[in-house]
Amino acid sequence: MSVSPVGASAAFAYASASAPRSEAASSAAATGRAGLSQDDLRVIGELQTRDRAVHSHEMAHMAAGAGLVTRSASYTYQTGPDGQRYAVGGEVGIDVSPGRTPQESLAKAERIRAAALAPADPSAQDLQVAASAAQMAMEARMEMSASAASASGTAGRAESAYAAAAADPASGAGGGVDTYA
Repeated sequence: MSVSPVGASAAFAYASASAPRSEAASSAAATGRAGLSQDDLRVIGELQTRDRAVHSHEMAHMAAGAGLVTRSASYTYQTGPDGQRYAVGGEVGIDVSPGRTPQESLAKAERIRAAALAPADPSAQDLQVAASAAQMAMEARMEMSASAASASGTAGRAESAYAAAAADPASGAGGGVDTYA
């Protein structure tokens, strides 16, 4: 899966490691299924398996990313020796922008992470998107904690207590050290 930042969206992609089509496959495609060699039939079987895996992978992203998907699955195809096109890679666009509030950002980050890790076999790019979503969630939590602390005045209370104790010698706190001879 690869993230291609386009505005506020990323793409979950499932890319193929297969080689480009050979000349032998091109000529076999012209002749149709009849007369295909055992190697051609093996290649077709591999392409069919790959096609199913790619479609399943992208559908998992789309199902888990409902509401976040900015563009539906698009696929990269390879033509097999039989002349048919088989999906060997794909991607789904998804909105990865933060929410308007820290709470929205946290909820959205959790949904993005779930969408990235939805396939049974997340790709390296899926894992990268999930890590970015975890970072977004952490930042949202930190912002929520900071605003809660400033709203309750917790940050300033401890400092005020120390300053008051040091300024009031009658309290005995923060005063000088008694020495006995």
